[in-house]
Amino acid sequence: MVSISLIIPAYNEEKAIKDTIDNIKKAIKNIKNKIDIIVVDDGSKDKTAEILSKIKAIKLIRHSINKGYGASLKTAIKNTASDYILIIDGDGTYPASSILPLINYSKKCDMVVGTRTGRIVKIPFLRRPAKWFLKHFAQYLTKTKIPDLNSGLRIFKRDIALRFMSLFPDGFSFTTTLTIACLTNDYNVKYVPINYYKRKGKSGIHPIKDFIGFTNLIFRLTIFFKPLNVFMPISVFLFILGALKLIRDFILESTFGLGGATIILASIQIAFLGILAELVIKRTNL
Repeated sequence: MVSISLIIPAYNEEKAIKDTIDNIKKAIKNIKNKIDIIVVDDGSKDKTAEILSKIKAIKLIRHSINKGYGASLKTAIKNTASDYILIIDGDGTYPASSILPLINYSKKCDMVVGTRTGRIVKIPFLRRPAKWFLKHFAQYLTKTKIPDLNSGLRIFKRDIALRFMSLFPDGFSFTTTLTIACLTNDYNVKYVPINYYKRKGKSGIHPIKDFIGFTNLIFRLTIFFKPLNVFMPISVFLFILGALKLIRDFILESTFGLGGATIILASIQIAFLGILAELVIKRTNL
């Protein structure tokens, strides 16, 4: 029987943390697996720490300062030796009732993600365009369908987290990194529809800043794991641009200009760079 560490990162969650933990305890009450609840108080400035100190049957870890969502998860993962890691937010947005289905599916999968496509989905309207763009950008770069890029309710093998630990950022993009790392390394990922409720309390996400950060992260991770998916489209685009420039120069000036030839040469160099990077990654993973 596998063991599971259920990790809850918490920062200023005084309005929801107790109800969240109570609902989780009810949801896992009859589950046969050994499940430890680990809560990481990430330097909360409200009454979160005080509330957590009174809750029994949890392992409480405290950061003296606010280090970030990803940092909280990394701290907890390093402080457990379980077979699986299950993460859920402490703000009441994810239904504890979805924990059991995720655990059941994890028996045949490396990671199971709670996809926020259920009957009730309370994602703020202003965040939806950014989430749509990031999801489709990640799908384009990874060549994989991704129903939910950064869901905070998921279960995955601890070995996967340890393998990519050095890549995980301290901020909210932990889950995005984990998703892309799994998809680009041929892990078996299952998506399960879940509801998503309105959060209790104020969100720590900064829309513009985090959107730019997520976009940059997706681009860098794809280069790291699947460089051809980035380099080849750029190479093809430049090759077509250079060819059109040569045709234009020949028609209008009856000669092949240096500009078009230079662009084509650059496209070939970029393609070879992508191929070299891909070979290096495959050799490293042998």
